Amino acid sequence: MRASKETWLYEISSKHKLIDLNFKEIWRYRDLLVLFVKRDITTVYKQTILGPLWFFIQPLFTSVIFTLVFNNIANIPTGDIPPFLFNLTGITAWNYFKVCLTGTSNTFRSNQNIFGKVYFPRFIMPLSVVISNLVKFGIQLLILVVFYVYYLSQGFLISPNSNILLFPVYVLMMAFLGLGIGMIISALTTKYRDLTMLVAFAVSLLMYISAVPFPMSEIQEKQPQYAWLLEYNPVAQIIEGFRFMLVDTGVFTWSGFIYALSFTIITFLLGLIIFNRTEKTFIDTV
Repeated sequence: MRASKETWLYEISSKHKLIDLNFKEIWRYRDLLVLFVKRDITTVYKQTILGPLWFFIQPLFTSVIFTLVFNNIANIPTGDIPPFLFNLTGITAWNYFKVCLTGTSNTFRSNQNIFGKVYFPRFIMPLSVVISNLVKFGIQLLILVVFYVYYLSQGFLISPNSNILLFPVYVLMMAFLGLGIGMIISALTTKYRDLTMLVAFAVSLLMYISAVPFPMSEIQEKQPQYAWLLEYNPVAQIIEGFRFMLVDTGVFTWSGFIYALSFTIITFLLGLIIFNRTEKTFIDTV
């Protein structure tokens, strides 16, 4: 008697391609992705008094402090752009990159209980962090627009330039660069837990060499020996380019843009490779 051949709907295997990003499978689990996104949005400030108001408070207070310290006390010029608007623009871009990085840098350890019990595409977890923080970025971008219109009404000569067409590209660069670095760190923290404590400290230092609280041109003019720290820092190129297209101030070069874009793509692909390799064995080491 010939055995009947069974056709399986899904087949889970430990063998994967080097770069395995199965869009069809991610789409199949889209309901789970939406669930994780909703969870990330609603639980962050669930038991706080001010709740979602923290989305507004954090960038505003940071911009005020930067304006007082770097512009009023240290006298760092921002050209014809109001210092507060200059700082708010940089902080808006930096915050999205930062939360994408820190939110995905502990994916394996923070979700080990879920990963050990049920199968779903592991990439959905860091992807949900990037998408949920896109909502926060949109809210902070709305704050930026409000102050943008306010300063326009006060007679300041500010306007976006033709690079505004690159806005979606810059958002994707912030997201995927943070996602790529975060996935690499997440894979490493399964073996080296010290990295968890190092990330917050390193990200704080990274902000100061990413042209967030000051113009890149200021360093190139007054401290040219340190200018390479910004010029070869893809995050600084993204922040400076983001600010340039919105308020038409700062340093923008196509070579810097292509460098940051190439670095982002390579970092994301490298992060994806390491993430895919780690997801097979991380449960044994966490």
